[in-house]
Amino acid sequence: MCKEIDKILYDTASSTVDKKFTYGRPGDPDGYEETLYITNGGRYFIYTYGGPLSKYPSENITPIARDDVKNWIMSH
Repeated sequence: MCKEIDKILYDTASSTVDKKFTYGRPGDPDGYEETLYITNGGRYFIYTYGGPLSKYPSENITPIARDDVKNWIMSH
């Protein structure tokens, strides 16, 4: 997935996965994934996607500040 936010392009295909959390089993309508990526430029973002009944029924990208990455990881 690729998304431009505040004139910055975030692309899962050209970024590196740092951490990934999966909830539920494949095909579970309540299941979802949250994946932390880092771009080649050092920016972090979270890619989210899930089943139709999950809190992420459609794909999305959300930037996250470097200072907030540790808290995000610890919350999972």
